[in-house]
Amino acid sequence: MNPYYIYALKDPRSTPAQPFYIGKGTGVRAWDHTIRVDETRKGKRINEIQSAGYQVITTVLADDLTEFQALKLEAELISAFGTTANGGILTNTVTPSGSAQKLRSGLVVPSGTVEKAQIALNLLKAAVLELAQGNPDGITNSDVAKALGLQSDYSGGSKDYLSWSILGLLMREGKMIRAESRKHKAVVK
Repeated sequence: MNPYYIYALKDPRSTPAQPFYIGKGTGVRAWDHTIRVDETRKGKRINEIQSAGYQVITTVLADDLTEFQALKLEAELISAFGTTANGGILTNTVTPSGSAQKLRSGLVVPSGTVEKAQIALNLLKAAVLELAQGNPDGITNSDVAKALGLQSDYSGGSKDYLSWSILGLLMREGKMIRAESRKHKAVVK
């Protein structure tokens, strides 16, 4: 049996209850959001619902999925509903691109690719943060690249820009800090 599922968090204040978040999970992940409410748009909506005396409705939309199937379905559903940032109804931080877009540079961005990249980025950031939490003395960019298999061997060089980018994003989000001797430490426990 495959452990992944796709779920929706729904606001019961409208009839029918309207989804405001789509996610991928295993175990009790779908129900954790209402127990450990964060400061994201999703968390703020959960607080609004609970403050009004209601309970968030958690619905499993599909289960028995591989991780790849779950990622694909999650990206497609987020793209279909849209996020509040682009006029849609979901509080997810992923911004769907809708249909294929052609940028000024002539680069074509097919529908769904941005969503997949953002989902993958969130998974990479979570993995790097977990690695840092497991190593309280800190981790280097090289540690991240090697431990997580993110090393590049393009053109014979070892330019591990991906791991640098992830570390930089985590620092900007306040989840990691740069410590002495080129090491990075987790701020969030």
